[in-house]
Amino acid sequence: MQPVVTVGLDGSPESLAAARWAADEAERRKLSLRLLHAWPMLAPEPTRVPAEVDQNYWAKRLVHTAQAELQARHPGLSVAGNLVADDAQHALLQAASESEMTVLGSQGLEPVVSYFLGDIGMPVVARAERPVVLVRCEPGDQGSPAKPANRVVVALHLRGSSDDLLDFAFHTAAARGVPLLAVHGRRVPLHARVPRGVDHGISARMTGEAHEQLSQALYPWRAKYPQVDVADSVRLESPARAVVQAAEGAALLVVGRRRHRGDLAPHLGPVAQAAVHHGRCPVAVVPHD
Repeated sequence: MQPVVTVGLDGSPESLAAARWAADEAERRKLSLRLLHAWPMLAPEPTRVPAEVDQNYWAKRLVHTAQAELQARHPGLSVAGNLVADDAQHALLQAASESEMTVLGSQGLEPVVSYFLGDIGMPVVARAERPVVLVRCEPGDQGSPAKPANRVVVALHLRGSSDDLLDFAFHTAAARGVPLLAVHGRRVPLHARVPRGVDHGISARMTGEAHEQLSQALYPWRAKYPQVDVADSVRLESPARAVVQAAEGAALLVVGRRRHRGDLAPHLGPVAQAAVHHGRCPVAVVPHD
C-alpha cells in the first residue's frame, strides 16, 4: 500500500483544522492523504439515485467538500476520500495500522472542563501502533490550525530506547526545515530541598547528568540529520509541566507512549496526558517499546 497520512473527518471545525494540517504534512513528506469518515449507519452504495433519497448524501458532501478544498490548496497532492460503514474508533484504529500517521482534531480542552475527544479519540491515541497527531483550531477560527511556528519540541524521559520518538521528531524537523528542541524534566528529590529553594550542588549535578544523557541519546540522530539544528533543555521540575511549557508556541510537540502488551489496558503516561490535554500546539503521540 502506498504510504499515506490519514485524517479522521467528522465535519467539526477541529477535524477540518486537522485535515488542513495533515495535507500540509503529507505534502512535506511526499505522501498521499486519505480523508476518513466512518459511521455505522452508512447505507450500501446505491446506484444512480437522486441526492434527496441518497442516505449517504451528507457524508459524501462532507468528504467531497474537504477533498475539493485541500486539492485546490495542494494541486500536486493525492487526496482520497474514504467512507466506511463502521464504528469510528474501530475504523480509525484500522486506518492507523495502515498509515504513516493518523491526524485527529482536538477540541482545545481546559482543565476540568471536558475530556479529550470523548470516547473515540483517547482509545485511538492510546492503542494505535503508529503515530497519532492531535490538532487544535485557532481560537475563534472555524477550522484553521494554530499559526505556524519555528521549532519542533520532543519530550525525552531518558529511560530505555527513544529511537522511534527521535526518528519521528528529527524527520519532522528536517521536512519542515526548523530547529529541534529536546526537553527533559526531572523532579528534584526531597532531600535536595532547602528553605530558599534547591541545594545548588545537587541541582548542578542532576542537570549535568541529564545533559550528558541527552547528548548520548541525540548523538546518532544528529549524525543522521546533520541539517537539523538541535538544542536540549533540562528542567528541574515536573516532567509534564516542563514539556508543556517548553512547547508553548512550537510547531509540533512530540511525546512518547509505551506500546501495551498482553492484557494490560492501554493508557497514556502523565507527560503524554498533560500534552494532549494542555498543549496548545499540535501534539504527536508516538508509540515505542
